[in-house]
Amino acid sequence: MTELFTELADKIRGRHIRVVFPEGEDPRIQGAAVRLEKDGLLVPILLGSRKAIEKTAAEYHFNLAGLTVINQNEVEENQFDDLVDQLVERRHGKTDAKTAAAWLKDANYFGTMLVYSGKADAMVSGAAHPTSDTVRPALQIIKTAAGVSRISGAFVMQKGDERYVFADSAINIDPDAEALAEIAIQSAHTATVFGIEPKVAMLSFSTKGSAAHPLVDKVVQATKLAQEKAPELADSIDGELQFDAAFVPSVAQSKAPGSKVAGHANVFIFPSLESGNIAYKVAQRLGGFEAIGPILQGMASPVSDLSRGANEEDVYKVAIITAAQALAK
Repeated sequence: MTELFTELADKIRGRHIRVVFPEGEDPRIQGAAVRLEKDGLLVPILLGSRKAIEKTAAEYHFNLAGLTVINQNEVEENQFDDLVDQLVERRHGKTDAKTAAAWLKDANYFGTMLVYSGKADAMVSGAAHPTSDTVRPALQIIKTAAGVSRISGAFVMQKGDERYVFADSAINIDPDAEALAEIAIQSAHTATVFGIEPKVAMLSFSTKGSAAHPLVDKVVQATKLAQEKAPELADSIDGELQFDAAFVPSVAQSKAPGSKVAGHANVFIFPSLESGNIAYKVAQRLGGFEAIGPILQGMASPVSDLSRGANEEDVYKVAIITAAQALAK
């Protein structure tokens, strides 16, 4: 795990990537932000009451000298009005100026608008908010990347020298073929951020027609769609494959001869959230893998959702991952 974050830190160090933290009053956020700035990894922006932020800093002996602090309730009128106008325009008539102004008093909405307007490169939130409070503004304002219709959640699984991507293990409950294809492409891009040359297996309980069922057909169709949508990845995506055929070279030789992915897969696309969530937890609890995530995929600009049980180290690592995603855009 240390090696992974050393690699990511080397990528982002000195690149001045601006990451906004809407929960600036939280000591876990402040501790991580101070370390990130001191280590030269990114430019932290803390949101919240300056008085409350300074109180936390004094209590925990944090030096905030290198950090930007913004109180979303005390922004200069012309700057605030400009953000309101941009938000109204972005919402295409779904939100009026009065509602937009009220939204921007909320730190998560304000932070999201900083990213959308180019005043920040990414956002990390969720230490003191439920997932919906982080994801909703991102979907309403930043929205998905071009050609992407939904976000998904991936985990990077690491143990020793082994490193894999599991998706979707966090967001989409029952993705159809179109959704699976998008998840496969998104996950391949996530793999490259983590130094993995993607070999993407579209998983099923069937390998190359060994079983007949509509659920198998979905994976077959998803594989074809992914290859068509991302022709540069066509040789790096294959399915339908059972896990053993995707992972074990000897099994691949008998079940999927000629496949460039079978037996060598490192990105695993599960046909449902149920299977993906179970799989990553089995690998984590029985296999001894460390699970990094969920990493939100498919956003036009990166937004990461922390667990409310996160500690300072978790915030530090998630911020590094998020900055690396911003660098890869």
